[in-house]
Amino acid sequence: MPDPLVDAALDDCKQRMAQAVEHTKDEFAGIRTGRAAPALVEKLKVDYYGAEVPLQQLAGVHVPEARLLVITPYDKGSLKAIERAIQSSDLGVNPNNDGTVVRLVFPPLTEERRKELVKVAHHKAEDGRVAVRNVRRATRKDLEALEKDGDISSDELERVEKDLDKLTHDHTGEIDRLLAHKEQELLGG
Repeated sequence: MPDPLVDAALDDCKQRMAQAVEHTKDEFAGIRTGRAAPALVEKLKVDYYGAEVPLQQLAGVHVPEARLLVITPYDKGSLKAIERAIQSSDLGVNPNNDGTVVRLVFPPLTEERRKELVKVAHHKAEDGRVAVRNVRRATRKDLEALEKDGDISSDELERVEKDLDKLTHDHTGEIDRLLAHKEQELLGG
């Protein structure tokens, strides 16, 4: 018979693991391939009057050409802050500010830079896998507490741990698939 406490713990676990995978996917979107894409800069944190604000809230981002991004701030006063955020990021691109917009021209990626970006992707994937395992550990702790309090049996805990292992394996596998795709994207062109 399904236990509502166990179901709630597993549902919460699934949701948090899915969020970790989604976060990793967003992180991968920020690693540039040979083409310009708004995702490269949208999540960039800009120091806007003392607050860290994602660039997408401060400006529109357009891709007029394959290797060009044009960032149009909603408030011209944020131009310098946007420029500074791009310079301090790991994009490896110098912003060109004409007083109205910021242009980013992406040079073709060298083989060396591609390999560096693959390493960055591997680090971000490992961060995602660690986040998934941390969710697993926290859920396991919650379930052990339920067993200790007599809310579930040790047999039930054992059964649920198998479900937890499967969830963990599925979500880390999804991160590995995303990483393989990003790696292919980076090295393939």
